Amino acid sequence: MNSKALDYTILTIAIIGAINWGLIGFFKFNLVAFLFGESNLISRIIYAVVGLAGLYLISMYGRVRDVE
Repeated sequence: MNSKALDYTILTIAIIGAINWGLIGFFKFNLVAFLFGESNLISRIIYAVVGLAGLYLISMYGRVRDVE
C-alpha cells in the first residue's frame, strides 16, 4: 500500500471515530457499542485502531505542504 492510500485509509478511520464521538456527545449514542457490544474484545480493538489512526495523523502536520 502506498503512502497516499494509507493516509486516506487512516483518515477515513479517524473520521468514523470522530463521528462516533459526535454521536456520543450530541445524542449519548455509542455506535460501536451498539454494533459490537459494550465492552468486548472487538469494541476494544476498534477503539485502539481509531486511537492509533489519530496518532498516525499527527505525522501529517509535518507532511502538509502549502498549495500555491
